[in-house]
Amino acid sequence: MIDDETVKNKPIRLPKKAERVKNKAPAQLQITAEQLLREAKERELEIVPPAPKVKITDPEELAEFQRKKRKEFEDNIRKNRSQIANWVKYAKWEESIGELQRARSVFERSLDVDHRSITLWLQYAEMEMRNKQINHARNIWDRAITILPMATQFWLKYSYMEELIENLPGARQVFERWMEWEPSEQSWQTYINFELRYKEIDRARNIYQRFLHIHGHDYRNWIRYAKFEERHGFIGNAREVYEKAIEYFVGLNGELGMDNLQEQLLIAFAQFEERQKEYERARKIYQIGLDNLPTDRTAEVFKFLSIHEKKYGSRVRIENVIISKRKHQYEQQISDNPFNYDAWFDYLRLLMNEEAERQDVEDIFERAIANVPPYMEKRFWRRYIYLWIYYAVYEEVDVGDMEKAREVYKACLEIIPHNKFTFAKVWVMFAQFEIRQLQLTTARKILGTSIGKCPKKKLFANYIDIELQLREFDRCRKLYEKFLEFSPDNSMTWIKFAELENLLGDVERARAIFQVAISQPALDMPEVLWKAYIDFEIEQGETARVRRLYESLLQRTNHLKVWISWTEFEVSIGEIEKARTIYKRGNSALESSSSEERLLLLEAWKQFEEQRGDQQTLEEVEKLMPKRIKKRRPIQSEDGTDAGWEEYYEYIFPQDQASKINFKLLEAARLWKERNAIQKEGAVPIERDAEYPSVNEQIRDEATYKAGQNPETKNDSDTDLEESSSSSGSESSSSSGSSSSSSDEEEQ
Repeated sequence: MIDDETVKNKPIRLPKKAERVKNKAPAQLQITAEQLLREAKERELEIVPPAPKVKITDPEELAEFQRKKRKEFEDNIRKNRSQIANWVKYAKWEESIGELQRARSVFERSLDVDHRSITLWLQYAEMEMRNKQINHARNIWDRAITILPMATQFWLKYSYMEELIENLPGARQVFERWMEWEPSEQSWQTYINFELRYKEIDRARNIYQRFLHIHGHDYRNWIRYAKFEERHGFIGNAREVYEKAIEYFVGLNGELGMDNLQEQLLIAFAQFEERQKEYERARKIYQIGLDNLPTDRTAEVFKFLSIHEKKYGSRVRIENVIISKRKHQYEQQISDNPFNYDAWFDYLRLLMNEEAERQDVEDIFERAIANVPPYMEKRFWRRYIYLWIYYAVYEEVDVGDMEKAREVYKACLEIIPHNKFTFAKVWVMFAQFEIRQLQLTTARKILGTSIGKCPKKKLFANYIDIELQLREFDRCRKLYEKFLEFSPDNSMTWIKFAELENLLGDVERARAIFQVAISQPALDMPEVLWKAYIDFEIEQGETARVRRLYESLLQRTNHLKVWISWTEFEVSIGEIEKARTIYKRGNSALESSSSEERLLLLEAWKQFEEQRGDQQTLEEVEKLMPKRIKKRRPIQSEDGTDAGWEEYYEYIFPQDQASKINFKLLEAARLWKERNAIQKEGAVPIERDAEYPSVNEQIRDEATYKAGQNPETKNDSDTDLEESSSSSGSESSSSSGSSSSSSDEEEQ
């Protein structure tokens, strides 16, 4: 006998197919037996032969068949009593064999199981109706609507059955019972359509009135009722319906507010009046909507009003509609953002162009200026201040109310925070307004107050212009003094002050003003001031003073334009030699300046000699002209990598070359002295001859360079790098850091 241990350790033999399966883990998606059976049935894998047809020949066999069939139905019901389909099939089978009593019994049993099933009640009642059992069907409908009064299908089929058998009072009674439950809007409309089918207009009207008591919150129901009255020719009733609708939504005295009123109701009312040829009434209805509805809900009203005016209105009315539309657009913009000053400007411009009432325009101005910018920064106030200016100009020019304009200016000045910033334009316009009203003293007080509170250059300038126009020169002098105390660095103020004194014939005072001006430590445009001072002295014919001014100016600056201006002055008075001397001084003074400035001065000098000099002086200038040498230098990109080479021009001036050769002579003498000292001490001599040329070689190079300045080669200033390097071995040392090696690179 085999023991238990042997059985446990014995390996289990699997079929060959199972042995070939390597992954014996359970599948991720499990399939149940029920799924397999359902799939087999769907695919009809098991083809069941149809049941043979049975011919019943005697009553006993029929009774046996019926018993078996009932047993099947009863078994199905016993398995699942809540399955409504089993009950319905059972009852329909009983009905098909003429057993209405048994069918009723089945339906009654099913209703005991689920009396709230709408399907059961419908199938039960329809069975009675099919078999023309009207009283039975009526009883079933009564029971159904009693148990389920909110099931719309019961009421509809019940009323339809009564109407079908032409029992109109019974159908009407069903509808009345239905309406007691206050059903949906469609249910009421069904009742109304029922009455209209039989031309019962009065009954339909009464139903509409009851309907609006319950569902009057929807404006579409009122419109539907009004169209009903209009369709049947009761125009007065239709108009009354629209009026009642507006009273319902707004209130008898408007206590509910226009927000509850829908624009579609007003549009429908206006279109009704259009159809009745009451164009003025329609226009007024549209206008009521525009005047009272919120701005965001008037777009449709504008649209239909425009269409109405295009059909029945005049050109003026059409324009009025467009203006009204634009007004509402601007109202919408400023309601969204009251600090949108551009919208306020457009709104005001529209009203003024259309010559609106003064009260309306002033009301918009007051609303606009009430929106004071919330930030105390001038950039936020710029557009706002122009509202005040427009307001004042409107009152003065368009209305002619000077007192109101004066009040606007004063209010504007009060609202500006002058301790942080001010607007000179407002002060000046207020003063000019008072001058136009012949109130000169008041205008001076306004400008004096502005200078005292918040002095600005524009305020001083405008105040001085006003006094100049009034020929009050003493006041102008005082204002200029105050202006210069406030802003001593303003060159134009000094110039205008001096010009004023010059116009008045006080030359010494004007000269003193210029003298004080040029002695200021800081000026915004000193070159303009010096030029004006020099032009003033030239105008007075003070040649010596002009030369002293140029000397003083050159002590402060060594600018090229100063030298050229001085020479032009000397030329203008016929002092040619003095002009040539100034050119020489300028050329020497600009040796430390850039090559471009030196070249410009030499070109101006050369042109001067060509026009007013002789051949000798011209040659002297040409010897000073530089040579232009083309060179190359490496360039780098932003990230530091090499980006190739670029060509540039460098100017070599003769005086610079001579100074460099003299420097090399001194350096060679120093090296010779050091070498002699080292030899005397017995030390090893230092080999420097390869790096520094001898004195004789340097002298020979200087002679070679001077020989290159002869008339035959003096015009060859546009030589390239190879020519310049061959003419002088030392010229390569006069360039910038990279120029010392560029000549060698070109020769290679």
